[in-house]
Amino acid sequence: MILSKRKNVQDALREMDIHSPLDVLEHLPRRYENFTYTPSKNGNYQDKERIVVLGKLRGALPKTLRFSHLSVSRFYFETLEGETFLVEAWNRPYLSKVVVQDELYTISGSYDAKRHSLSMLNVFKGEIPKEDALRPVYRLPASLSSLTYRKIVRKALEIEKGKIKDVLPKEYLERYRLPSRETAFRFAHFPKNENEIHQALRLFKYEEALSYELSTQMVRLANRELETTRRRMIPMEEFRSFIAKLPYRLTTDQEKAIEDALKDMDSPHLMYRLLEGDVGSGKTLVASLLCYASYLRGEQSAFLAPTDALARQHYRNLKKLFEGTPVNVVLLLGAMSGVQKRLALSDAIDGTGDIFVGTHSLFSKNVHYSSLGLAIIDEQHKFGVNQRTLLLDKGDHTDLLMMSATPIPRTLTMTIYGDLDVSLLNSYPFGKREVEVKTAKTPKELREAIDQSISSKHRIYVVVPEIEPKEGEKTMSVKEVYASYKERYGERVTLMHGAMDEESKNVAMASFSSGLCPILVATSLIEVGVDVPSANLMIIYHPSHFSLSSLHQLRGRIGRDGSKALCYLVPERGLSEEAKKKLQVFSKESDGFRIAEEDLKLRGPGEVGGTRQSGLPEFRFASIVDDYRVFETARNDAKEILEKTNGDPSNEEKYALLLKKRPSLRS
Repeated sequence: MILSKRKNVQDALREMDIHSPLDVLEHLPRRYENFTYTPSKNGNYQDKERIVVLGKLRGALPKTLRFSHLSVSRFYFETLEGETFLVEAWNRPYLSKVVVQDELYTISGSYDAKRHSLSMLNVFKGEIPKEDALRPVYRLPASLSSLTYRKIVRKALEIEKGKIKDVLPKEYLERYRLPSRETAFRFAHFPKNENEIHQALRLFKYEEALSYELSTQMVRLANRELETTRRRMIPMEEFRSFIAKLPYRLTTDQEKAIEDALKDMDSPHLMYRLLEGDVGSGKTLVASLLCYASYLRGEQSAFLAPTDALARQHYRNLKKLFEGTPVNVVLLLGAMSGVQKRLALSDAIDGTGDIFVGTHSLFSKNVHYSSLGLAIIDEQHKFGVNQRTLLLDKGDHTDLLMMSATPIPRTLTMTIYGDLDVSLLNSYPFGKREVEVKTAKTPKELREAIDQSISSKHRIYVVVPEIEPKEGEKTMSVKEVYASYKERYGERVTLMHGAMDEESKNVAMASFSSGLCPILVATSLIEVGVDVPSANLMIIYHPSHFSLSSLHQLRGRIGRDGSKALCYLVPERGLSEEAKKKLQVFSKESDGFRIAEEDLKLRGPGEVGGTRQSGLPEFRFASIVDDYRVFETARNDAKEILEKTNGDPSNEEKYALLLKKRPSLRS
């Protein structure tokens, strides 16, 4: 189907992956601009207020002034209500040829209260009818104008008239009084009022939520149906005997998480569990002990970490935990020598190795395990579903435990992880951690804190958002801060950031951990999993550049031995109100779940369901915070649909579009 005869338009549509009229309709507006005319206030508008006026050019035609790469056109504009504005239009030199006297124009602009002027945003010839005041704004290539795309959308609606099938069965449309898909497309692309946009979004939000809930519950059902082969039961007496010999006691939450996981591992079905806990709540110990349980019944474990540094840390901790036992812990990293890799691969295939720790190398093609029974994925949001599957496929029937230190608001856990059983660690091995957050007032205050920390044999993290200085920005770079600290503290400072090779990062981390270099200047690379118990001071430069959750993760690197710790913030000048609010929340709140809720409100969710990961699912229309009731309803409806389709061919046909074609609306 040719949607346009113009080659440049055809090329733009291909770039957008649009090949059919239905593709056009599914590319929904990302927002709307309202061109309802602003009632005259005789100059009493709010500064920066967006206003829309109808009127004529007053006086001379627009004059264009040029400044190197910029140009500005200025002219006076009189509204039909008799109000006159100075209008400034930047980088629109064509205005002097387009705008003529004695013609009506609609102008929208940002009001400048001091000059009673408008910084022009849009100009249209003539009056905009009330029913056409809401204009959709699309995400389009530069070569494709909104006007052209709207014409294509109108043509697509005409072509598809009467042919668009509803994804939702009729009973659900009627139950929730939702518009048909065809009506919703018309409302979304050519709304006559805000209620039509609302009705269209009701349908698309529910479709999206139901699609997501169906997919997660289908995965859950599929996992339940995967029966394990007959496996040796875990010898509980031997397992509990090992725990009893530990030099510390497990928290109640750790004991409960281990108990639930052991039941999963001894059940006829595969374990598919998420272990969620705030920074320092003891997730790694739980995972390590489950590796021991797997070892006791003669099966191997794979412990997957997102970075080499974290993998090496887990390796060291596991070696220490199982010192004096026959458990063979093996490290497998891409940066290892050929000889080391061959030995590790040999240990995997002949069964000599019991616990394998590493990064992506653990599921590479040349790795073969003799009996992989347990896969553990640390910081699971750093890995996509595809990578998770590659690891699980290394065993015939492999239990899965995923760990996350990114707290999810409790009300959202079922929405996001409906396909998993969830264990929560809310308590801490050393009790509630004491980390005081302060804003540094003077450089002297920082120097005194650093000197005190060094004299007491503690470690100091200095965190900076950028690796290199950025042209035109005032953000400090990690290299600049490192040079400054190096000048004052000499060889007691080391540097670590993502652009360094693995060997350099390992050397820096080892120097810091040992105390040879008690000050580590780094980027947010240290946010995940770094465990140096003697670190009790952190200095974060330009903290507004980090999300709330990242700041909380960074703070979790200090005070891990139970002693009081101090986190200094060094903010830049001229913070926005949103940035100020974020830092206030961080300073006052220490509960990771509350932090997560506030972070979601401030910046919105990320994505976990696809191949992009940032901790939480991303939805085009539904908000997992604001629309959680939609997800609750969709979750119940998904259960109902799966029950109805179970073994009934007529029902499977009825729900085919929902089960086989998940909505893929784009914007």
